[in-house]
Amino acid sequence: MPVFEETSDARRDLRILPSRALPLPRFSPKTSTTGDEREVVVIGAGPSGLFLTLLLARYGISGSSLLCLDSKPGTLKAGQADGLQPRTLEVLQSLGIASEIIAEGCHMEEVAFWNPAADGKSGIERTSFVPDVNVPARFPFEVTIHQGRIERILQENLSVYAPEDTIRRSHHFLDYTVDTVNHPEYPILVNYEHELEDGSRVPGSVRTKYLVGGDGARSKVRKSMGLSLEGETSDHIWGVCDFVADTDFPDIRNRSAVHSEAGSIMVIPREQIATGEYLTRLYVQVPGDVDAKTDRTTTTEDEKKNASKKKRAEVTLEYIFQQANAVFAPYKIKVREGTAPDWYAAYQIGQRMTPKFSSRTSDGVDRVFIVGDACHTHSPKAGQGMNVSMMDSYNLSWKLAHSILGLSLKAAKDSADTVLETFELERVDTARQLIEFDTKFSHMFSGKIGSGDSSTAGLTHDEFLKVFRDGSGFTSGCGLEYKPSKLVRAAKSSQDMVISTGDPLYGALTPGRRVLNVELKRFADNTTRQLQDELPSNGRYRLLVLTSTNLLDPSGYSQKALKACADIVESHPAGSIDLVVLHPIKDRFEWTQIPSDVKKLAEMRTYGLTKKEDAYDVYGISRGEGAVAVVRPDGYVGVLCRLSAPGIAEDYLGGCLVTV
Repeated sequence: MPVFEETSDARRDLRILPSRALPLPRFSPKTSTTGDEREVVVIGAGPSGLFLTLLLARYGISGSSLLCLDSKPGTLKAGQADGLQPRTLEVLQSLGIASEIIAEGCHMEEVAFWNPAADGKSGIERTSFVPDVNVPARFPFEVTIHQGRIERILQENLSVYAPEDTIRRSHHFLDYTVDTVNHPEYPILVNYEHELEDGSRVPGSVRTKYLVGGDGARSKVRKSMGLSLEGETSDHIWGVCDFVADTDFPDIRNRSAVHSEAGSIMVIPREQIATGEYLTRLYVQVPGDVDAKTDRTTTTEDEKKNASKKKRAEVTLEYIFQQANAVFAPYKIKVREGTAPDWYAAYQIGQRMTPKFSSRTSDGVDRVFIVGDACHTHSPKAGQGMNVSMMDSYNLSWKLAHSILGLSLKAAKDSADTVLETFELERVDTARQLIEFDTKFSHMFSGKIGSGDSSTAGLTHDEFLKVFRDGSGFTSGCGLEYKPSKLVRAAKSSQDMVISTGDPLYGALTPGRRVLNVELKRFADNTTRQLQDELPSNGRYRLLVLTSTNLLDPSGYSQKALKACADIVESHPAGSIDLVVLHPIKDRFEWTQIPSDVKKLAEMRTYGLTKKEDAYDVYGISRGEGAVAVVRPDGYVGVLCRLSAPGIAEDYLGGCLVTV
């Protein structure tokens, strides 16, 4: 007999492939289809639609269950969104797809502020440097990288989980109709046209249980829902250009906010490209407001539209650089010789959103949703567009997957899914905060900053800096807090609830807030781990047990809580809840000194503290008391209770997940 003999079978083949996320368990029957039916149809393959499609596929809504239709023939090649905020980077890291973005994107760790020179000097001078991100974050910086590249990364990962034809390009959505009587399983009929290479279009249709519109600011899905974007458009016109810069401006490779007597500029450094050169993006303010009196033969509203349209048309590439040089004076800037601008455009600042992000069909179920620019638009100054859009999809994806897979608890068969309904509640509130912040920030950025002379009217540098710093929690995505709902049980004065000490923005565990990353020491192999890497975005809830200093006491609250939490995990579908254990014990101990369920359910998810940081201090939890937190699949705390009251966690999960 040979010493080594290799045999081939399916299980061994899997050992040499990269690991991938396991799908969620399915507890609902999958209705047989005729080929033109899907459980979810997504319209739009931009960042929000493509991200939603990827997440659904990873959670198990794949194969013949999922379809994404996009009007474009391919991924974006130039322009538009390019900035990723710290929270978005955390989420991409939790999916295992952040490495290329972080390694090759341009990191913005600080912002340079330039204002009119003081003491009567002409031109501009640097006033200060400040951190770009002013709150704790695993990635304390923004990253700029081409939107088309981000879309490619998402689509490449999608190919691991879904068939190639899951995304169908050159398919133009027309409208949808609903028939819950004759087609109760797939009540939504989606009508579209497939554009062929010769330009002709072939009509088609597909039935679905759920429809999601991620088709941008001119969303046809939104219009079919009978909704419109509501809000205001300011009189401020801006030009934007991506190019390789030739300049003596010293901070061209820093994010820079420049105010001068001639206007304002935002400098956004971009990533290195294949030629070895580095891109820069300029946002250049067009001086003056739109003149609404241009055409007296029209209404006031039409006058403003006509005037702004005319003014935008006047923003040529030459004009952008003419104005940029006026603002940058005494510095000069131009497109480097031998290169050409990637993209340029003119836009008018506006903040608008829809009052609703979902539509309920006659069977009482929320079946049609919109995400991203389809439901909120704003200026690009705070770098929120792609981030808030993708986080809409992140919020919706697991709730939609749980509903389809039969994991969400419903009062009765085919009744409304109260977990899924929280999508609109949470994201409409987030959009309102976005609109409020962007309105304030963009108007201040478009205003003039004085040189310090008391005779100069307008905004001061300190006022602008305060808005920038105070908004960092929101702009980074790290300070978002969802309000109390079915999925967020706020801490009350009840003796069974825990109110952590410290500031939620700096990591204190708080219902409605994300779990901040901490460094931990894994008990099983004594290796250093990052908690967010141990909580990947796989659609599962987590029971996070922060045991107390009495962990090794068989009759103490810690061991009782661990046994109770193990029972909670096993009372729900396998693969829907992970048990995660933290302990504050400094000395080494053995598995046999704690409940056997811990090794069984959480052998590779049991952690102690590191010398670098103390998770209990970060999370505001007493080592002597401990706590139990239920962490939602999107990384936000749902409820926080005492070790002595794990029944609160059980009740919370019992209202969200089916039991077995």
